Amino acid sequence: MEEEIILLDYWASMYGMRTRIALEEKKVKYEYREEDLSNKSPLLLQMNPIHKKIPVLIHKGKPICESIIQVQYIDELWPDTNPILPSDPYQRAQARFWADYIDKKTYVPCKALWSESGEKQEAAKIEFIEVLKTLDSELGDKYYFGGNEFGLVDIAFIGFYSWFRTYEEVANLSIVPQFPKLMAWAQRCLKRESVAKALPDSDKVLKSVSDHRKIILGID
Repeated sequence: MEEEIILLDYWASMYGMRTRIALEEKKVKYEYREEDLSNKSPLLLQMNPIHKKIPVLIHKGKPICESIIQVQYIDELWPDTNPILPSDPYQRAQARFWADYIDKKTYVPCKALWSESGEKQEAAKIEFIEVLKTLDSELGDKYYFGGNEFGLVDIAFIGFYSWFRTYEEVANLSIVPQFPKLMAWAQRCLKRESVAKALPDSDKVLKSVSDHRKIILGID
């Protein structure tokens, strides 16, 4: 009997992409439910009453919130298929450190890149480029962030790649030419079926953000 797994998510969420990738890596079947973020479902509000945000993973009727926690939960529940976290305690701690770094350092500037203009957007550009420089240095010449195996840090960051074109167009930011190693890493990740299925088309993201800026924010 298959276990009931539901994912409440939004197609363009780089955080929800993490959970989708992890589930695909583990070959786990689940029910995907698209959320309208302007009119959140009663189930979402019930399952995540604290933050009221996607993604929410529901397993056997019980919610697991926060994408990085969800990825680790999935890895612990199905440890034998495509392990996401290293078995070595030190390497595992390092992976968690960098996943936490990505969460703490990207949310504010990345949101400001598309939702702000003027000085706030310029400050976000500087901040995000510094984050990319740090991640580029950490990646170095490795195939994946953890070495030869696709893992937690790759899953934590790859969803942002689908937003790079939006950041470049909307914020006049140069990413691709500055970070060839990160771009090559992203292409390697995209060769994985799990990543290719989870990441939306960059043009679709750009159109959605552009429409939102014009209609909701009044920014061209």
